Amino acid sequence: MAQHLPSISPTSRIEALDFLRGVAVLGILAINVTGFWGPSLATFSPVIPVPQPGTDGWFALSFVLFEGKMRALFTLLFGASMVLFAQAAERQGADPDMAQVRRLLWLMLFGYLHFALLWWGDILFSYALCGLGALLFRQLSPRQLLAIALPFYALSQGIEALLDLPGVMVEQAVLAGAAPAADVAEQAGMMERIAASVAKDTAVLNAGFFEAIRLKLSQSALQPLTSTLSTFTETLPLMLTGMALLRLGMFSGWSRQRLGLVAAIGISVGAVPTVLAAHWLWTHQWPPRAMFAAIEHGMALPHLFMAVGYAAGLVLLFARVQSTVLGQSLAAAGRCAFTNYIGTTVLMGAIFSGWGLGLGPELPRQWLPAFVVVGWAAMLAWPRWWLTRFGQGPLEALWRRLALPRVNPIQ
Repeated sequence: MAQHLPSISPTSRIEALDFLRGVAVLGILAINVTGFWGPSLATFSPVIPVPQPGTDGWFALSFVLFEGKMRALFTLLFGASMVLFAQAAERQGADPDMAQVRRLLWLMLFGYLHFALLWWGDILFSYALCGLGALLFRQLSPRQLLAIALPFYALSQGIEALLDLPGVMVEQAVLAGAAPAADVAEQAGMMERIAASVAKDTAVLNAGFFEAIRLKLSQSALQPLTSTLSTFTETLPLMLTGMALLRLGMFSGWSRQRLGLVAAIGISVGAVPTVLAAHWLWTHQWPPRAMFAAIEHGMALPHLFMAVGYAAGLVLLFARVQSTVLGQSLAAAGRCAFTNYIGTTVLMGAIFSGWGLGLGPELPRQWLPAFVVVGWAAMLAWPRWWLTRFGQGPLEALWRRLALPRVNPIQ
């Protein structure tokens, strides 16, 4: 007989989701720290902007464990949170769809301000815009949601990966010295575009606060929108999948055996191609076009498998650690994920950016894992103390008050 998890009440389900969200927001920093430290394209390859000794191992490890998987997990959880928010709004007598629209429009504003004032790598704007699309499917059954989301995700990401493949082959021919002159010139043009992007991002990174804002708004004011358009085929179906998994009971009703099976299959099926890809990319010195193809589309299915596997494994883990200091700290960090996400940008900006200590150009890339640990410590340090006194994170409370201005904040 299947053994069910103990003590998974509706409250425990929310705490489990907070725990998963806490892990995800910590994991996202392991990738984002490179974008805080240097140009945006540095997140794609350890040889951008320049190769540095001692960086390959950390990049490969984060590529296997975190890259794409934490973002996918966080997106699944955002979809799940949309269902929970609608249920809570109904309990408080509010129209759930109008409350969701207000919630997402405010998130869009927060996201654009995050981009304009603090950092180029915002995801909140994209979540808000894709969330408005996901809202159209909220009334569908879980199986209908999955029937739409999974084929759309697989086909769109697979087609993009196939379209990237010829360019990767051309790049390998150029690097092997076996390409025609036209391909060599095209590859050289791509490298020039990379250099120009690095120079532009470096200017923003090294600028003072107001000058950085001016540069971003004058050079790339529409970047949040263009980023959303380039990633919605990933973000939207993952949100729909998260909605379906919540309503199917993954976070509260599945047996240990079922969760363990999903975790084992998801992580192993996703990890094998990820490790093979990391090995090939490392032994080929992280070629830029191949790196862009792998991170943007080529590893999308492994990312999804591992994210779902992580989710199942973390639900199992939460049942064991929910009463421990670590379990409670991670759940609190997840309950304050919005504040932690923005707060991490402020912290890392204060360390690396020109408006802060300006250490980005000074510190070698191999030091970045130490700053990941600093960020993790900061995200875990304050939420439990804050939540015992105020119940919600500061930005979470503001956001929900704006979404539901005439009722009490959702607990």
